[in-house]
Amino acid sequence: MTLVVSLKHAFDGFTLDAQFTAPVGLTALFGPSGSGKTTVINAIAGLLRPSHGRIVVEDRVLFDSTQRINVPVARREIGYVFQDARLFPHMSVARNLAYGGQHNAGQVVRMLGLESVLDRRPARLSGGERQRVALGRALMRNPRILLLDEPLSALDAPRKAEIMPYLERLRDATDVPILYVSHDVSEVARLANHIVLLDQGQVRLSGPIDDVLSSTVAAPYFGSGEAGAVITGRVVGYDGDDQLTAVTISKGRLMLPGDLGPVGTLVRVRVPAQEVILSLHRPTGMSALNVIEAQITGLGQEHGSGVAVGLQSGNDRLLARVTRRSAAAMGLATGMTVFALIKATAVPAHDVTTGGTGRDQMARR
Repeated sequence: MTLVVSLKHAFDGFTLDAQFTAPVGLTALFGPSGSGKTTVINAIAGLLRPSHGRIVVEDRVLFDSTQRINVPVARREIGYVFQDARLFPHMSVARNLAYGGQHNAGQVVRMLGLESVLDRRPARLSGGERQRVALGRALMRNPRILLLDEPLSALDAPRKAEIMPYLERLRDATDVPILYVSHDVSEVARLANHIVLLDQGQVRLSGPIDDVLSSTVAAPYFGSGEAGAVITGRVVGYDGDDQLTAVTISKGRLMLPGDLGPVGTLVRVRVPAQEVILSLHRPTGMSALNVIEAQITGLGQEHGSGVAVGLQSGNDRLLARVTRRSAAAMGLATGMTVFALIKATAVPAHDVTTGGTGRDQMARR
């Protein structure tokens, strides 16, 4: 099932002009505040009628300005989860869930881990639990599209960590497109299969998450401190003495801190660009445990002194950030072979995800 969106709508001082396709899985709508993310999903949900455009899910037209088609909100078969859970305070969790419908009720409750809270009212739930109930209510509608509008933005770090595994489980189990609005790079890198990069109402870039995050074109939109690529690999061993896990990637391996699971576990890693050091020769006598041979695929000028360097190593893509002085001194150019150095401790724990990482990444392996 695929969602195809083409929208154009003018506000005072702002024009939305966006076209993209969202396949099954989780597609992140990423961009700064005011870029048009929520406007897009409101149009898909039917809460906003665009001036021009067309919205189609699979073979069903939800909106077409030329043909004057505008399916009412209640008939669009869409599940919508807002920033705040918007649960009925006088109802139990079970009744809140039932308000959405009864489709696969038992399966939804188990997937979201809600068995122990069904008799509680929302006031007795944590923020993460409330969002899981909101997700469950949306899923019980048996939606053809699921819209999530920054569902973690109101949660603190512990509550975000609590709900993340459930969102990953939902992403991997779903057979419908999920649109996930966010301006958090780490969150998007962990959850998304695809990404649509919005800025000032226009789509600047879209595609598979690993392609977009490793693009030198996209780096300025993420910012020098947040830009980075996603690599997917499998666990091949754990050293209990050093407390390091070995993860094989398409051309080599990574050593990462902690026990990331048994052999064969799929691991998804976001590697920050500013933590990648480049060398023209294979280094020796270095503390960095990870050395990856790669070819330069592109150079992108950033604001200030930075240069984004796109790298390809087998099927994996990386992004490095160096100064203009270093790029000039090393003579960096497209097609060159370099060695990327990554300290094991440079990858934060929240940027390493174990378990399923979505159909597209797994298919590539």
